[in-house]
This record gives sequence, structure tokens and C-alpha cells, in this order.
Amino acid sequence: MSDPVAKTSGGQLPPLELPPGLQIEYSNLVRIAHSLSELVFDFAQLLPGEPRASVLSRIVMSPLGAKLFYRALTDNLAKYEAAFGEIPLPGGSPLADHLFRHTQPPDKSAE
Repeated sequence: MSDPVAKTSGGQLPPLELPPGLQIEYSNLVRIAHSLSELVFDFAQLLPGEPRASVLSRIVMSPLGAKLFYRALTDNLAKYEAAFGEIPLPGGSPLADHLFRHTQPPDKSAE
């Protein structure tokens, strides 16, 4: 199945250019809000022991763009799970509690 997000009206994938110095960020939290005309995704990083999450990037999409992204993400996750196995989801507690429950801050005395 092809990627509906990346296709142009002519059916060809547009070339993507990665600018020099492009920042790559790891996000483990996203807050999603919406209005009638757009969806807003705030990608953030929540580190153990930190009281607040830091927003790394805000992405604004049209509802159509967001739905096409959802389809592409669903398709890619299915391909990932077919290759590497099912991704288990935690149950019963908030995801942040599950992710950081057993994490300890680094031991400064070990340095």
C-alpha cells in the first residue's frame, strides 16, 4: 500500500530535502488540540524527575492532512508489527506513569 500523505496529485512522491543542521528531537509525549479548521500537535519530551514536559515542536495540520497522516501512520505501524511483533500497550494507568514508573535519576556519585 502506498503512503497517501507523501503523494502529490500526479501520484509521484515529491523529493524531500533535509536542510543542513536539521535538529532531530525525541518526543515521548504529544498533546493534541483542534478547532474547526485545524489540528494542533504539540510534541514534547517528558524526562524522569522533571516536573514539566518541554514542547519541542508544534505541528498544525488541516483535518484532511491529519486524517491522511493517521492512515499513513496506521499503515506503517501495521508493517512494523508484521516485521517485529505486536507493540504492547500498557493498561490501567496513565502512559506517563507506565513509562517512568521504574526510572531512577542518574546516580551522580558513580561519575
